[in-house]
Amino acid sequence: MWTINHLEALAMTEQRIEQLESRVNDLECQMAFQEQTIEELNEALSQQQLLITKMRDQMKYVVGKVKNMDSSNLADQSEETPPPHY
Repeated sequence: MWTINHLEALAMTEQRIEQLESRVNDLECQMAFQEQTIEELNEALSQQQLLITKMRDQMKYVVGKVKNMDSSNLADQSEETPPPHY
């Protein structure tokens, strides 16, 4: 035979189970959101790395072009005509 104390304890246990189930559901939702966020951040990071690599290659190309410029195309300072406002 169930006494009042047994019924109260059973009700409290069921309430505690419901609270725990609710917390587990909340944690599962948070975890799913975090997984999605991590995937999005990973994709953004990958795209940025590709862009950095492309820009580095372009910079190497430009530096190479500048280094290989023929300095004979440039006039000596003494040969330069002064700007018109002088």
